[in-house]
Amino acid sequence: MKICVIIPTFNRSSVVSRAIDSALAQTRPPAEVIVVDDGSTDYSAHVLDLYNGIRVISKRNGGVSHARNSGIRASRGEWLAFLDSDDEWLPKKLEAQVRYHTENPSVLISQTEEIWIRGSRRVNARKKHRKQGGWIFNSLLPLSLVSPSAVMIHRSVFEDVGLFDEGFPVCEDYDLWLRISKKYYIGLVPERLIIKYGGRSDQLSRKLWGMDRWRVRALEKHIHNPGEFAGGFSESYDTVETRWAILTEIIRKSNIIAKGAGKRKNNEIFTEFSAKAQYYRKLIQGQEIHCIR
Repeated sequence: MKICVIIPTFNRSSVVSRAIDSALAQTRPPAEVIVVDDGSTDYSAHVLDLYNGIRVISKRNGGVSHARNSGIRASRGEWLAFLDSDDEWLPKKLEAQVRYHTENPSVLISQTEEIWIRGSRRVNARKKHRKQGGWIFNSLLPLSLVSPSAVMIHRSVFEDVGLFDEGFPVCEDYDLWLRISKKYYIGLVPERLIIKYGGRSDQLSRKLWGMDRWRVRALEKHIHNPGEFAGGFSESYDTVETRWAILTEIIRKSNIIAKGAGKRKNNEIFTEFSAKAQYYRKLIQGQEIHCIR
């Protein structure tokens, strides 16, 4: 089982070594470690030059989706594992996932549980954030229950559903997990094998207001272009009920965004998402319901 690790990084010279070291220290070593430097302007290049056992791709800044996609295209592994540059793997992470996929050869994507660190303290994830396995498309609608640093994915999955959407400045992973989970069973290794560090000011989740704007955009793909990705839904879903769940979530998120925009006196976003909520409310009331298939 040939595994390629892809680490995108941008101005993370102070922490990227921790991520790289954890990938190189795996008890089940990867076949290659690719670090994609997305146009860093700090000392990242000097840090990366210290390593002999990795492959570095340096490029202009194009965002995390473009960086991950560059790594995917350049990789030679049958299996791909992603590691954000501010996260860290415990030594047996890949070993555990290799064992899982050996025992479950029909499953083409898995994730592990994780440890959360905020500041310098370990915190317990709330129940709603706990990782799940199985046919979890509907469970993913409210929020992402899959982490990039936790997954290992067979290359054929990307060939089927496409790569990360480079039009998303944030929530690009949420969009991908929706596209994957409506076609594929997601395996779960319940061991806590990654450490996620939060609270940094340079994290995208802290820099951009209203991230649900992009989650709504991701959800809309499955209403307006349901057959665009890998031929629609898996037969594991009742398509009418799933469509209802998607519409309900779009309405909920749009109302939250509109309320927040109103408080900030952002009339453009308020108008846009108020209109979305009204439009999709009409759909869910049955005025324009169409079969997904």
